Amino acid sequence: MRNRRKAASSGPKTLRTLRVFASVRDRSKGFLVAGAASFPCALGRSGILTRKREGDGGTPRADLPLRRVFYRADRIGRPRTLLPLRRIGPRDAWCDDATDRRYNRLIDRPPGQAEERLQREDKLYDVIVELGWNDRPVIRGRGSAIFWHLARPGFTPTAGCVAVEAHVFAKVLPRLARHCVISVR
Repeated sequence: MRNRRKAASSGPKTLRTLRVFASVRDRSKGFLVAGAASFPCALGRSGILTRKREGDGGTPRADLPLRRVFYRADRIGRPRTLLPLRRIGPRDAWCDDATDRRYNRLIDRPPGQAEERLQREDKLYDVIVELGWNDRPVIRGRGSAIFWHLARPGFTPTAGCVAVEAHVFAKVLPRLARHCVISVR
């Protein structure tokens, strides 16, 4: 019995906090730190901002709880994670219209209508982790759709999200505690 406990506890440690830092050379690039590992990441075009606003291109400086994982079941297998998991459907969108009562929420929209469409042609949203920004409570105009998602080649800037390469999700998602936080500094 002791050997089983020891073997089970000798695996990778569960992560409760991930840290994100901006690069000193390029504010739209940075590093995601998960335990002892560090991975390059893309940030918003305006870098990390203390006073986040809708459309400013900034990644908010905050402790952001990981709410749930969305994934494209037609492109990738089901991610291993303890976080709540949801398949992305063709009608899934995120409301980024500050005048809409559904601002900064997942909404149901027929394909083609404006909003932040989750089912994209590129692969950036094949895996998305919804970050808890401006959601409890929602304040209109303070920023919406802050996600942790897949990066473009060369880690080009995001609209305010944190983006990493696909292999990072494969390594990190299974190790995340159910109530994990990304601390952006």
